[in-house]
Amino acid sequence: MSIATLPSRGTRGDISVSFEFFPPKSAEMEANLWEAIGRLAPLQPRFVSVTYGAGGSTRERTHATVERLVRETDIAPAAHLTCVAASRDEIDEVVRAYHAAGVRHIVALRGDPQGGIGSAFTPHPLGYANSTELVAGIRRVGDFEVSVSAYPEKHPESSSLDFDIDVLKAKVDAGATRAITQFFFENDCYLRFLDRARYRGVTIPIVPGIVPVQNFKQTASFAKRAGASVPQWLADRFEGLDDDPATRRLIAAAIAAEQVLGLVDRGVTDFHFYTMNRADLVYAICHLLGLRPKADARARAEAA
Repeated sequence: MSIATLPSRGTRGDISVSFEFFPPKSAEMEANLWEAIGRLAPLQPRFVSVTYGAGGSTRERTHATVERLVRETDIAPAAHLTCVAASRDEIDEVVRAYHAAGVRHIVALRGDPQGGIGSAFTPHPLGYANSTELVAGIRRVGDFEVSVSAYPEKHPESSSLDFDIDVLKAKVDAGATRAITQFFFENDCYLRFLDRARYRGVTIPIVPGIVPVQNFKQTASFAKRAGASVPQWLADRFEGLDDDPATRRLIAAAIAAEQVLGLVDRGVTDFHFYTMNRADLVYAICHLLGLRPKADARARAEAA
């Protein structure tokens, strides 16, 4: 296949994206969040999700953000929900409240331990023990679309990648309809995982999670805690740029573009972006994927 005939070089109408945000901790962060949502909303994402903090620490802010999305936007929201620090009855009540508010998509996760990543996870004595039980509980309460996590380089607490795929299969059997991966930097990690999961009979969409590198040191630190490898070539590209934010942004854009277009050329059409509540870099990547604001599309149609 020549460069000119690569899928990423053509006009595509089958690309789908979703965006992940975290709930704000201050008035300034809230303004930044809604500015980012406003910037990305015209790209018509399949959904946007709103996370929990470690140990369920941002639960109320997550709920408030999701409910505002329902009230004030046309975007389909996906609410994150975890097993942490809550009984089954409490979680089921949250699910019912989301349904009443018009939410029909939940991202079901076990959640980080209350002590943070690296500490032991202890289920609530009256709660759901793991994400598989949580998925089943959500589906008992209502007819939700349920997204779950997947780990191309295995979960940090998992004994093996095969065990991880067993867990993913169990979540599918419990009612999961989509998996979203932990972020990765080597596309082959995702593609190998996808092949193994399909071979083991996992048929739901497994959407790659993409994190544009806004700050290399912060991203590398988080990747270490989350079990995602940081290749040396990535560190090399940011070397010497600690005091040069303008060049860092250019490098970050080039790396993210290389990654997503490489996946497009391998047949990937769905992407989930961990936005870090910042829109410009994600917007640029989506533009490269061929996505355009709805108003622009309407104007082109009228001009034709």
